[in-house]
Amino acid sequence: MKKSFGLMLAMVLAFSMLLSACGGNDKGNNDASASPAASEGSSTAPSADPGNGEKVNLSFWTLFDGGDGANMQALIDEFNKTHPNIQVKNTKLVWAEYYTKLITAVGNGNGPDIGISHTSRLPDLINQGVVTELDEVATAANVDWSSYNQNLLNATVVDGKHYAVPIDTHPFIMYYNKKLLKDAGLLGDDGKPVLENTGEGFVKFLATLKEKLPAKTTPFAMSPTNDDPYRLWWALYSQQGGNDVIADDLTTAQIDADKATKAAAYIQDLFTNGYIKKNDPDFYKNFQSGTAAIMMTGVWATGIWETTKDLDFGAMPIPKVFDQEATWGDSHTIVLPMTKDEDPAKRQAAITFANWVADNGQVWAKAGHIPSKPSVFEKQEFKDLPYRSDYVSVADTVKFNKPSTKNWQIRDLALWKFLNEVWAGKMTPADAIAKIQPEVQKVLDE
Repeated sequence: MKKSFGLMLAMVLAFSMLLSACGGNDKGNNDASASPAASEGSSTAPSADPGNGEKVNLSFWTLFDGGDGANMQALIDEFNKTHPNIQVKNTKLVWAEYYTKLITAVGNGNGPDIGISHTSRLPDLINQGVVTELDEVATAANVDWSSYNQNLLNATVVDGKHYAVPIDTHPFIMYYNKKLLKDAGLLGDDGKPVLENTGEGFVKFLATLKEKLPAKTTPFAMSPTNDDPYRLWWALYSQQGGNDVIADDLTTAQIDADKATKAAAYIQDLFTNGYIKKNDPDFYKNFQSGTAAIMMTGVWATGIWETTKDLDFGAMPIPKVFDQEATWGDSHTIVLPMTKDEDPAKRQAAITFANWVADNGQVWAKAGHIPSKPSVFEKQEFKDLPYRSDYVSVADTVKFNKPSTKNWQIRDLALWKFLNEVWAGKMTPADAIAKIQPEVQKVLDE
């Protein structure tokens, strides 16, 4: 049940403590450089008409900086140019303050007409009555939900209702240094790794890198704590068909202990055997400087690597270590916050804009994101972007959490807490998972 606006502000402080960038670290903000506006021939949804021929002015709050900020502004400028009856004004907020300010402003009746939400943040915003349902206005604006990647779209549907328009997914993928793989005899003629797509095959691949590359070269660059090893664990747990750590009732912990332990043990062995450094002060710099053969992180790193001089790299989905393709990921979505008057003309104009942004994902993809509409992959502007087409399939294999308001607390207070001990070799995988289950339940009961 949604909370009233009167209770909303009480949640702001707690919510703000959960903030993290798309990449979970400052690296996630260093996206690709500015892009040109969408092409004149880009597909668009039917233009919203206020009904009386008057211009509709929309306020849009965003949390993007760097390449993301430039790309979004380019999209807004092109939309305004091609939709003279709808004008969108972009207000850029600081990432770390965005959700707190959005919740506060909507609670005070001063929120924007359009906003941004990560899919992972939607449950909190829905619960607090910050964002509105979209089905009625989407029908009026002729939005075709079937034109979206259904995996990404379904993650924004709660209790059978659409609450957001996904514009991308930014999942966990693998990058590789082509020169180092070639030196180790592990780069094929097609420029892709010679790698058997199994758990044993991936370990053999890393062992060969460790054996054949210089001692100071890291086979696998990864953070030793928090975000990225957790994302790998979630991916490998999901590759086994592991349940979400929360049951369908959203009140009960249900971690699959055997699969969770198996995933944690696999990663712990990568640290123990020296394939991943236990103490890597800057794993991004390690890969960027050419002293790491592979690295796993979010697709936002694509923009960093392609602007790095002399870095010959490739990008691909993470290996299928277990039974099925799966990985961690999140999405940027466009939402329509609750407003004082809920003006139908503004709402229709707003969702027209959101759908248009998704239609023009070739611009948004410049920062590395995977567009939410598969039709974008066929556009020449997208095909001309290097690397992206090598990992667009990952949009179908992202495993999202269930729509719980407790997901972020569970990650920080239960999963990170004990999995970090596993990576450090201070706790066995079995012991850590055994402790995680009651901690998840404790968070759910609070």
